[in-house]
Amino acid sequence: MHRRLYAASLLTLAAFTLTACKSSNNVQISGAGSTFVYPVMTRWIQDFSQAHPNVQINYQSIGSGGGIQQVKAGTVDFGASDAALADDQLSSMPPIIQIPETAGPVCVTYNLPELSQPLQLSAEALSGIFLGTVKTWHDPQIVKDNPGVKLPNEPIVVVHRADGSGTTNAFTTYLSAVSPEWQSKVGKGNSVSWPLGLGGKGSEGVTGQLRQSPGAIGYVELTYAQQNKLPVAKIKNQAGNYITPTAQSTTAAINAFTAQLSQDPRTPIVNPPASAADAYPISTLTFLIIPKDGPDKSKRAALKQFIQYIISDGQPTAGALNYAPLPDGVKQFDQQQLGQMTAAGQPIQ
Repeated sequence: MHRRLYAASLLTLAAFTLTACKSSNNVQISGAGSTFVYPVMTRWIQDFSQAHPNVQINYQSIGSGGGIQQVKAGTVDFGASDAALADDQLSSMPPIIQIPETAGPVCVTYNLPELSQPLQLSAEALSGIFLGTVKTWHDPQIVKDNPGVKLPNEPIVVVHRADGSGTTNAFTTYLSAVSPEWQSKVGKGNSVSWPLGLGGKGSEGVTGQLRQSPGAIGYVELTYAQQNKLPVAKIKNQAGNYITPTAQSTTAAINAFTAQLSQDPRTPIVNPPASAADAYPISTLTFLIIPKDGPDKSKRAALKQFIQYIISDGQPTAGALNYAPLPDGVKQFDQQQLGQMTAAGQPIQ
């Protein structure tokens, strides 16, 4: 009897020990930042976790500004931002690596159910709308962009992001590039002092404001516009063509800056030259922001493996979700930067 109880106790102890060992092998990784990349990040995490069930990754879609701050504070293992950190910003951060992970268009979307075809907007019309100088949908500049289209004679309701946002950075970088007045009065950044309009937190907030505000116009990622069945405008590029935001037209924008990106992947890809006839003019690369070093070797190894997946096998997934896969030159840069990751000061094998 005592032997049976002793044997049972040993089996129970062995089972407990095995369970403890298994649970101790689980790695938990946290990330935060860009709402722009959230749809594809969710898929990347799902696909990677299926192949690596011991790795649990949690990503919070809080905006690029929030992600940068959490990396700075050391409260997450990685961040994501639609705007790369400039040199002056890097000086206030712990040592980090920032690498492009994908790219996509910033879409101009609107709430004009009476329109049966996509709205067309030039740089002059779009910058005027967000400056507040183009006030109604029947403004001569918008009429000029949409010949033969019956436009409503009603006020324009501007909607913009209220939080720090890389999407805002990309959008205002474009407006600054095409409008000297915008550049001098407002400028570019993750957050700006908007001349007018309603603010929404995250792309979800902007989408919500648009849906409930007749005559509204705003900017979101293509996936959010599609998921919410919002129309997207064709934007006139430097070649004089009105271009629909797609993964393909974003790739054309990337290709227009191949030489510059090979020197510095932080180069903005907005307003490409007239030689890029099919390029969408409001496109952006989005970046992973990763601390160069960390104390937990298992976590750092799993994080490096996850990022390796994103910039290699995960790229076709991005293309399937209407993001633009990275060109080979940018992926080579990413691989070089990823080699700088360390754990407790030692290279990650």
